Amino acid sequence: MMNILKRVITVLLCLILIAVAVVYFYMKQPQFGALPEGVRLERIKKSPHYRDGKFRNLEEKPTIAEGYSLVGELWESLTKDYPRTAPKDSLPSVKTNLKTIPADRNVIVWFGHSSFFLQLDGVKILVDPVFSGKASPLPWGVKAYKGSDIYTAEDMPEIDYMLLSHDHYDHLDYETVKALQPKVKYVICGLGAGSHYQKWGYTGRQIIEKDWGDKQEVKPGFTIYTESTHHDGGRGFTSSQALWLSFFIQSPSMNIYYSGDGGYSTRFKKISEKYPSIDWAIMECGQYNKAWQSVHELPEEVAQATTELKAKNMLPVHHSKFTLAKHSWDEPLERISALSQSKNYRLTTPMIGEMIRLDDPAQTFKQWWKSVK
Repeated sequence: MMNILKRVITVLLCLILIAVAVVYFYMKQPQFGALPEGVRLERIKKSPHYRDGKFRNLEEKPTIAEGYSLVGELWESLTKDYPRTAPKDSLPSVKTNLKTIPADRNVIVWFGHSSFFLQLDGVKILVDPVFSGKASPLPWGVKAYKGSDIYTAEDMPEIDYMLLSHDHYDHLDYETVKALQPKVKYVICGLGAGSHYQKWGYTGRQIIEKDWGDKQEVKPGFTIYTESTHHDGGRGFTSSQALWLSFFIQSPSMNIYYSGDGGYSTRFKKISEKYPSIDWAIMECGQYNKAWQSVHELPEEVAQATTELKAKNMLPVHHSKFTLAKHSWDEPLERISALSQSKNYRLTTPMIGEMIRLDDPAQTFKQWWKSVK
């Protein structure tokens, strides 16, 4: 009996060691990026937002809200059925040729989730591009909805600045970023995130890492400011080693704010005080849950935040491409449409690939999701 027990224990230990080895070597694949080290790490340690080995939010909040638990949420995910978390139909879209847009046009083209192209006063900006059809480093992970992944890196024009809000897989995609490297002049990302780009072949000249409250001068009258959000980061087992950002883009024509991912906080009022004229707010609105609303805003909070920003126009993003939460896939659009009816801002709901003319307040958009099952 003792010999059998020893054999069972030996087999279990061997299986555990094999599993650990498989995970270790799998994590060495390039899509996981790299942790900051050397000079980059020393610069990070000087940031006032980096303490005890990781970046911290300005307001400390628990990830899981009061009344919920991580175990409970995991159990519900495994045992409960959530209807319509992905569309059955292919999503409608428009394939705009980005390379032929006249340089004097101010436009946004949204690619689904949080990826979008911005051309403003002749400057071409690409934000959080994910064109690989997935939001996971695992082959069986989160896949893009049918019809939502119509653009590729090849479709992109030469890019002056590529902006990264944070290094989660649904915002920083290895295959996309690798393919875009020859087309991108500069990348603006949070402190620490440059280690990913460096591992993937970007040069030191291309990578610009910023802290909260920093800025990048693009040309006279055109500045990109990097501001805070309430979120986290990480691509492996070590979290919050690369800083998460929002962006305020100030150009001669107009001012644009991109929230990045993050739960509601007092930062929106502060942003409005610091930048009193916001023409467009591009706001995270999707993949939320009351259990983790500290890191992803609920639609009611998105409407409130946009009001506090005093933005004239709002584009909701972070929806209609990946299922990362329990709500129905079109709920973010339904709820933010209803909540925005009495607000002082104009809500825009383009199809994927549809060109938003930033200078045209009369442009209208269909509620395209209504016809999708």
